Amino acid sequence: MKFVDLTQIEVNAGNGGNGCVSFHREKFIPKGGPDGGDGGNGGNVIFIANAQLHTLQDIRYHRKYKAQNGRPGEGNNRSGKKGEDILIKIPVGTLIKDLDKDIILADMVENGQTFIAAKGGNGGWGNQHFATSTNKVPRFAKPGLAGGFVNLELELKILADVGLVGFPNAGKSTLLSVISAARPKIADYPFTTLVPNLGIVRYGDYKSFVMADIPGLIEGAHLGKGLGDQFLRHIERTKILLFMIDVNEEDIPETFHTLLQELTKFNKELEHKPRLVCITKMDSVDTENYEPDFTLDEKIIYISSVTRYHIEGLIYEVAGYLK
Repeated sequence: MKFVDLTQIEVNAGNGGNGCVSFHREKFIPKGGPDGGDGGNGGNVIFIANAQLHTLQDIRYHRKYKAQNGRPGEGNNRSGKKGEDILIKIPVGTLIKDLDKDIILADMVENGQTFIAAKGGNGGWGNQHFATSTNKVPRFAKPGLAGGFVNLELELKILADVGLVGFPNAGKSTLLSVISAARPKIADYPFTTLVPNLGIVRYGDYKSFVMADIPGLIEGAHLGKGLGDQFLRHIERTKILLFMIDVNEEDIPETFHTLLQELTKFNKELEHKPRLVCITKMDSVDTENYEPDFTLDEKIIYISSVTRYHIEGLIYEVAGYLK
């Protein structure tokens, strides 16, 4: 299934049914009073967050949603049937935005959470409501109201505790495959990871956290270069950022500051999010005699996903931050 995390749609609630103009007629009662029933309310357009969904693909190819109109009222005081609601399932973590007003309407962060994006129009009153002492045979009824209409943008931001940040081939996918059941594509070329991958990392007695492998950044990503900023939004929800830097990088501090700069240019709040720095691929150097030739004012952990060097320590370090 294709990963889609941004799409725009139109939603239109159902119109209310018209009220009915009717008068009671039966044998021996030739001139009964008004008995026009009310129109039914129009159907609503409702979103529901579903933890089983991980993409907006289905919605992307169904751009317009229209709920059912309410039925008109009938004689003998019979109200019209309410129009059926439309229920749209979306992944947990989806933001619902009003495009015309440029405001966020809902942030769907819990499984089963619902939001009425467009409310159905009220049904019109039948003529039974308009009888008075001076007008006992009202020959008019109220029409139903139009249902709500709104242009929406749906933006999926995955929910994870830990976000892996690094340049392509920094070892993010390899780490995720080693410490979780996730199986991201791994190869020795840039942009192997084309979609965010989630993995559940289990530790201790029935404890776990969710880690997200974000597609590799490059300098200028916040401007749309490389894979651009299309995946940076997924970092915003994570509780911890894990910066991953290849031990073979020529200038590790410069690499770290470039990564941090790309994040903060995209969203300044990311600068204040808790973070750890992972120096990866320690299997490519002599770990016993390795001495860093750099300084960095950050908490640093040296790991190798291939040999599992310090992997347990990394897991418990992250768990400690989450506590």
